[in-house]
Amino acid sequence: MNHDNERSLSIRPEQRRTSSWDMFATWVGANANNGTWYIGGVLAACGFAAAMGVLLFSSALSYLFLSLIGFIGFKTGVSTMGISRASFGIRGSYLPSLINVTQFIGWTAVNTYIAATSVSYLMHDIAGWPLYGQPGGSKGMICGILVMSILHIISIASGSRSVQLIERIGIVLVFIFVLWESVVVFQSVSLHEIMSWHVPAKFKMNTGTAVDTVAAFNLAWVTAGADFTRFTKKKTTATVMPFVGALLGVVWFAFIGLVATISIAVASGGYDPNNSDPSTIASRLGLGILALIVIILTSMTANAVNLLAAGSALSNIFPRLKLKISLWIVAVLATIVTFVPMILGSFLDTFIVFLDYIGMVLGPIISIIVVDFYLRNRGHYHLDDLTKREGRYWYTNGVNWIAVLTWLAGAVIFFGLQHSEFLEKTVGATFITMVLSGVLYYYLMKLSYGGSKKDVN
Repeated sequence: MNHDNERSLSIRPEQRRTSSWDMFATWVGANANNGTWYIGGVLAACGFAAAMGVLLFSSALSYLFLSLIGFIGFKTGVSTMGISRASFGIRGSYLPSLINVTQFIGWTAVNTYIAATSVSYLMHDIAGWPLYGQPGGSKGMICGILVMSILHIISIASGSRSVQLIERIGIVLVFIFVLWESVVVFQSVSLHEIMSWHVPAKFKMNTGTAVDTVAAFNLAWVTAGADFTRFTKKKTTATVMPFVGALLGVVWFAFIGLVATISIAVASGGYDPNNSDPSTIASRLGLGILALIVIILTSMTANAVNLLAAGSALSNIFPRLKLKISLWIVAVLATIVTFVPMILGSFLDTFIVFLDYIGMVLGPIISIIVVDFYLRNRGHYHLDDLTKREGRYWYTNGVNWIAVLTWLAGAVIFFGLQHSEFLEKTVGATFITMVLSGVLYYYLMKLSYGGSKKDVN
């Protein structure tokens, strides 16, 4: 039984077919999308120079963890949530898995909402439907959400292979669209004007807040890293390609969102962070119907990855559930969640609350997994024990309570540090919380399992 379970948990060498190009395209496509564009628009509240500095610093640091998790996936052939069994315990891994399900469903909903806005604009241009926010405008948004949900179900119909196909098509469209928008932006406003623009005082975002915002956006991908790198044959494919692809995607597309948002503020003489979504920007830049269609298609590119990661995490909680069924379940749940901003009345406010949730719960989980593999276990796991009752990863009735308590402490630490005025204006709370969580986990585990068989793996 253990042998069969191990084989299903770990991808065998002959099953690994993902090339360096596929891995690069996956992570560029994951980040070169509507959500990243929107993040760039939100960062405009820092001003151009500060926004670019934060974007580069926070993204590079976040994706260092993506490479670290990516290597674990390559080394073990196990998904990220499967890997978490070693640190949280076989049953304890249900905690990070549940969090991963919720956050990737949330990201799917974010991208779906943005794309649904594009559908609303399309219906306005084609059929004269009122825009969302106008009387009767909800009709276009509801139509958009349902259309996008159907497209997402189609995109995941064949599992991981269809996701790979969507990525290959999507990345080409993304490159064309970004170049097109760049030309339009810099035809109307010069780079000097964009760099010289000053944020209205009432909308100014502090540097530390921006670091946390970008970190939350990027760390969300880290917990999906091994889900994809476990299908790779080479170490560089699993470590370098995710880092380079994800960093290129986020910096490039957030830059476009940033300069597009500022260019509109410069041209119109007014700035409103609520108008940073891609559909509104595309419409105000006069990019036309084709741009809205591309926004819809790039949403499918990002959400193919989101849904696969959510489905993989759900399968860790319910091992007998086939991946394709898991994908259908998370796709339906994401459709329901997409309606939340319409109920609450503000997409931006809902988005910021969602990012705070991600920053609070994901950082400690990533730290625990990384410290456990590289420092506690010296880069080696016993794969057969990842599915074995009473094995070295069973801990106490399947739960490593030290990992769970460290995660809770990390969430509390993040919440406390986030309200520090000094950190809010400087480096933010996310990465400090991750360091503290990692140190706490390492020493608590050393005190509890210092010389036991669970420590000598």
